[in-house]
Amino acid sequence: MKRGVAVLACVCALASGIYLAVSKWGIRHETLDLFDAARKRPVAVDLAVRRDYEIKAGAGAGSWKLPVAIISNGNTVKNTEYSFLANVLAARGYLVASVQQDIPTDPPLVTKVGLPYVGRRDVYERGEANILFALQELKRLQPSADYNHLTLVGHSNGGDISMFFAKHHPELVSKVITLDNLRVPFVLSDKLKILSFRSKDPNFKTDPGVLPTAEQAKAEGIDIVHTEFQHTDMSDRGPDSVKERIQATLDQFLSDGATSDLAPVNTDRLIVTSLGPPPYP
Repeated sequence: MKRGVAVLACVCALASGIYLAVSKWGIRHETLDLFDAARKRPVAVDLAVRRDYEIKAGAGAGSWKLPVAIISNGNTVKNTEYSFLANVLAARGYLVASVQQDIPTDPPLVTKVGLPYVGRRDVYERGEANILFALQELKRLQPSADYNHLTLVGHSNGGDISMFFAKHHPELVSKVITLDNLRVPFVLSDKLKILSFRSKDPNFKTDPGVLPTAEQAKAEGIDIVHTEFQHTDMSDRGPDSVKERIQATLDQFLSDGATSDLAPVNTDRLIVTSLGPPPYP
């Protein structure tokens, strides 16, 4: 465990260096207030992209395209409250689109035990439609981007939407990163890389059958990080110590597709590790 903490500290230092450098390069932010006329629904999208990479993609005449990441918010959390994730992704050259998945006129989330996804399938289908609509608009606004190898990121309900989308559009998705999704079972595919942060929060319990077994996770290259974090702290609302640890692990996952160096056990691809209780060194 000491080795894992030491490695994590090094990763944090590396990530901090990246963000300092990005302050020089500059990340451009833009808010898109889109409207899906077919569904009569507003879809707000917060964009983040590194200026130098955006220029490079625009001048490349198709030879190089921006990778695309879609962030989906947790229920009642704003799409703008995941800047700590958007910054990591944008620093690595992604075109990041944070989609507002719920609006004030939506009915409240309900739980109906015994139904698929505890009765929330309509919510996930709505989130799927929001992402597809956002992608359609982005293709028009940002043509120099790769929309065929998406990285999906989501917190809580947004994580379930991300997993649901990946299940129904496997041809479009290459990575899924979730922060404590509770309802939709993980997609099992060796073509999909998955990183998931799990909370230790008595008020938010993962439904049976959502998480893969250790054997399935190892076989499919799924990285699971068990933390001492509270469920609602996995957004900009959380303490800096939580956000920095998530950033560091995410940064390493994006750099090489695996975080096995942090694992306290000897595995080939699986990570089931613990970041330990706060405060952190």
